[in-house]
Order: sequence, then structure tokens, then C-alpha cells
Amino acid sequence: MAAADPKPENMLGELSRSVQASFDGASDDRFRTVLQALVRHLHAFVGEVGLTEAEWALGIDFLTRTGQLSGPARQEFILLSDVLGVSMATVGANHPGRDAGVTESTVLGPFFVEGSPRAELGADIAGVASGEPCYVAGTVRGTDGSPVPGARIELWESDEDGFYDVQYEGGPVANRAHLFTDAEGGYRFWSVRPAPYPIPHDGPVGELLTAAGRGPMRPAHIHFLVTAPGYRTLTTHVFAAGDPHLGSDAVFGVKDSLVVEFRRQPAGHGPEGRRLTAPWWRLDFDIVLADSGPVHHGPFHHGPAGAAG
Repeated sequence: MAAADPKPENMLGELSRSVQASFDGASDDRFRTVLQALVRHLHAFVGEVGLTEAEWALGIDFLTRTGQLSGPARQEFILLSDVLGVSMATVGANHPGRDAGVTESTVLGPFFVEGSPRAELGADIAGVASGEPCYVAGTVRGTDGSPVPGARIELWESDEDGFYDVQYEGGPVANRAHLFTDAEGGYRFWSVRPAPYPIPHDGPVGELLTAAGRGPMRPAHIHFLVTAPGYRTLTTHVFAAGDPHLGSDAVFGVKDSLVVEFRRQPAGHGPEGRRLTAPWWRLDFDIVLADSGPVHHGPFHHGPAGAAG
């Protein structure tokens, strides 16, 4: 009597174990752990949904086009990670929550760019960006309340039409700069009040959102990337209170502690000796950094966090 053909789930289990075992000889423990877990979960996913060969090919095509669209000005893979909630899941797994007393982290987003111009404290970083003037100020401190002088703060945001400078082909740098805190940990700058906007949805990620019946909108926000010796890097946003998209952020990045009031001010004299002929906005946002801890980059590390986009 002929032996029965092995069941597909048994074959899949045997294959998965063999592929996982192929990484047993990896010299880096973390590399081995990550790759074996990746294989285990990917194979389990294939078995759970009964992935067809046509669906597999469609997925390969989707990922190929995602890579082809990625570049210095737009990182479609980060956008894909964002809309799948992977970016925020990674943030949650790596950064202390609000109960630790530090400013909460959120997603980097696809429009971070290395090499921003330096701005002096109190400068206007808006450049040619359109929008109502907005003055932003605050203090960077450690969890013990001590100020953090010399902290580097990277800043980037959209204009009043919801576009970043890199979305304008050939346009100059605008609403983007870095500055350093003063001896008391203080920072301040002028820019414009940010606007809600749709994430780029003219590529593969947009196709995914359309198929899912999801919207592409993000609430108005300003990006902060704060680094200082002895402290953990903080990647965060400040979200505008009252924005209609706070509850439906396409990338799941909103946290209650990061929702702050932008306060409208009357025309007249403003900070830094500025004279304003129309109403303007003010945002006060203090930042608390966590002490640095050990970070294992492993064999995947090719540069500073966020360098990809």
C-alpha cells in the first residue's frame, strides 16, 4: 500500500524548520534571532492565509514598485511601514512611555532629509514656505529636570497647503532646519502654522489604502528629532489640538501627550523683535529626554537612525 502524501501543513512546518536551521551558524546572535523569527512568522502567515502563487507574485510586484519609488526625497518603504502600523509598533517596543516622564516618540515619516541648514535661535526657518507665522519655543530637559544645553533639534514641517519642501521639484529648502539649545536648554524659532495633509498616495502605498477603503490624511504637526550626548534620540511630533484628523491619522502616530494648543495671537509686536501686521500663532512645547541606554545595531546597521528617509 502506497504511503499517503504528506499533508501541506506538515511539509510547510518541515520547510520552515529547515530554513530556520540554515541560520544556526550565524556569527551574530541578534542576526540569528531576528532572521529565524522572521522566517517562522512569514511561513506561518503563508500557511494561515493559504497564500496563492498569484498573490505571492502580486506581493513581489508591490514591493518592487515600492523600492523603485524610494529615493532621497521620498521613502515609500517608510510610508508602507507607517500605514501598516509597523513604525509605531517599533517605536512602542523601543521607547519609554509617558509614565517614564519623557516626551513620547512617534514615527519619523517619509520626509526627513539629512543635511538641513543650521538656524540660529529665534530665526525664521520658513523660507519661501507659505502660511501664517508661528513662533515655537520650549526647553529641553532630562528626567531629573536639569536643562540639556547644546541639544541638536532637527525640525521639518509642511506649508499651509500641506506640502513639504522636497515635494516641490527643484524648490529651495523651506520649513526645515536644525538648531542647538542654549545654556538653559531653551530653543525657539519662527516658522508657519502647519496644515493637515494627505500622505503621498500616488504610488503603491496609495493603492493599498484605496483597496482598504482607508483615507490618507494626517493631522497638522511639526516634526522634532532631538539628539544630545548621554540621552536617547527622540523622534516625535507636535500635533495641533482641534485638528479634525487626530482620530484617523493614516500612520497611527498621534499620542494624547503630543497634542498641543497652537494659540492665536493678535497683530502687533511679536517675539524676537518681529512686527506682525496680521494675527499669528504661538506654540510652547517642552521636551524631556530619556537617559541613553545600550543599543545593539547588529549587522543590519548602515548609518544613523532615520537616515533612510
